[in-house]
Amino acid sequence: MNTQKPVDAKVRISKDGPYLVSGELPLRKEIIGTNDAEESIKWQPGQEYPAKAQYALCRCGHSATKPFCDGSHAKVGFDGTETASRKPYIEQAEVIRGPTMSLTDVESLCAFARFCDPHGQVWNLVNETDEPTATKQFVSQTCACPSGRLVAWDNATGKPIEPAFAPSIGLIEDPAQRCSGPIWLRGGVQVIGADGFEYEIRNRVTLCRCGASKNKPFCDGAHASIGFSDSQ
Repeated sequence: MNTQKPVDAKVRISKDGPYLVSGELPLRKEIIGTNDAEESIKWQPGQEYPAKAQYALCRCGHSATKPFCDGSHAKVGFDGTETASRKPYIEQAEVIRGPTMSLTDVESLCAFARFCDPHGQVWNLVNETDEPTATKQFVSQTCACPSGRLVAWDNATGKPIEPAFAPSIGLIEDPAQRCSGPIWLRGGVQVIGADGFEYEIRNRVTLCRCGASKNKPFCDGAHASIGFSDSQ
């Protein structure tokens, strides 16, 4: 599902090495904000990094200069083999059709950000989209999913509903889970595999930066189970 026009912003995956970023992509931390029940409800901007035309982001999780690469991947023998499906998003997606809106879901892309959980979860809210409050919650929660695992669709137009993002990169922090999350690509950033394969350009993508994902280059939530921190 290519919802964005290509931009002059690329992330090239080096073989068993870092992500090579070009195109002057802004970089800052993005913090998952929660309510008293520790449900994910908002994104809070964090530290901004100085602008650079090009930079290399750690992919193995071992760099001493995170988020940037320091060559540790070679010392630890990092295996960065890309194992994720290369099919377009829509060909992988399960479709749940509601009264006015539909939901597509590619579970393998889950980055464990948990915006899908409040108000009874989006998988139930989609069936209540003939009610304005439920529709608003459904769209908001689905669009907050950083990985683009979940996409809301307007049944009347057949088009996806996507947040407007300028090309940029976020480094997700998850205080509620006491861990650092994935690299969040926004606004149609091209990802190019180590073998030159051009992944589908999408508005929202999360890339593994802890080194433990079994769905590389994409995040599969492993950072939470291993307690990954970019300050260590």
